[in-house]
Amino acid sequence: MVKKVVIGLVIAALLVVTYFILEAFLPRWWAGQIGRRVEGSFGRGIATGLVLGIVCTFVPILFFMWSFVNRGRMKNVPTIAFAVLGVVLAIPNLLTLTVVAGGGNGAHAGERIFDVEAPGFRAATAWGVIIGLLLAVGVGYFIWRYRRRGRQLNAIKHPPTTEGR
Repeated sequence: MVKKVVIGLVIAALLVVTYFILEAFLPRWWAGQIGRRVEGSFGRGIATGLVLGIVCTFVPILFFMWSFVNRGRMKNVPTIAFAVLGVVLAIPNLLTLTVVAGGGNGAHAGERIFDVEAPGFRAATAWGVIIGLLLAVGVGYFIWRYRRRGRQLNAIKHPPTTEGR
């Protein structure tokens, strides 16, 4: 019992230390990566932000939808795989969010890097997220309609029988 408590406390302490290290490092690192890619160009900042915003919102939502649709089939392997892929593909947007919404020194440094080396990136990413979300909602609606129509056609072709009564 005591051994489990000690192991739990050590793991909790390691997680807290890891959090503070990553909170200081990741926003600054991500902003530096984007800053090197954009190189101070307003046009490249907007283009990079739009592409990352749209792709890293639209594709993960599609993967989450496929995860939901495939739940219960093949012993949950596709469900887990699609959910993991969705999270992995959302990481660029999550890293940008840590820079924009973070309150630590790393986030503030990342904001300054974005301001100088990647102008237009943050606003374009926000617009890209909105566009990606609207695209995903549209695709989800069409998938829902397609599946509903298939069920309706199946019900028309194979009406329920009352012979067993």
